[in-house]
Amino acid sequence: MREEQSNKPSQKNKNPKKPWFWPLIYVGFSVAFVGMIWGYNVYVNSDTAGEWKNAGDPDKVTIQTNALAESMKYPFKETLQNSIEVVQHFYDMEADEATREKSILVFNQQYRTSTGVSLSMKGEPFEVIAAMSGKVEEVNLDPFEGDEIVLSHANGMQTKYRSVTGILVKVGDVVEQGQALATSSESEWNPTAGVHLEFEVLEDGVLINPESKLAF
Repeated sequence: MREEQSNKPSQKNKNPKKPWFWPLIYVGFSVAFVGMIWGYNVYVNSDTAGEWKNAGDPDKVTIQTNALAESMKYPFKETLQNSIEVVQHFYDMEADEATREKSILVFNQQYRTSTGVSLSMKGEPFEVIAAMSGKVEEVNLDPFEGDEIVLSHANGMQTKYRSVTGILVKVGDVVEQGQALATSSESEWNPTAGVHLEFEVLEDGVLINPESKLAF
């Protein structure tokens, strides 16, 4: 009897089954796979964020993400800085009385507050340039208020250039900061400003004072 008992395999020598082993392997592979997919998406999105592509060739990136770091510049060449003045300011309730007076437009005895700044070079036309790199969203032809160009920018802002002539761009074009867009002109709506450019800036869809952003 003792011999028979001694010949039986010991239960202690058997390797116990580990039911959690294979599920753990599957979970590990799943996590690694999801991580690879997420990493790829982050790489692709970060590589193309803030870029515009040429409308004629979608694969050709024409403006890199450095457009996000641009600061807004005046919509005319810096060499004209001493020749161009603001003849009408953005209407700001907190501005001084003289500035507010220069922010009111009058037409047929009707008053309207200025939604941008009117820039004039002593009644002479001047070249209008892009304040920042962007994409042409609209080109509106309006002989009454003045022809207009609307640009969208990588930082979410929009700029509008109104009372212009000789427009050099079309909807869908991608432009670089400082690129020529048109030439300042006159409008029936604001005859007192003479030949001028009405420049507007929108941030999150709201008109803001362009002079708070403009610099050279």
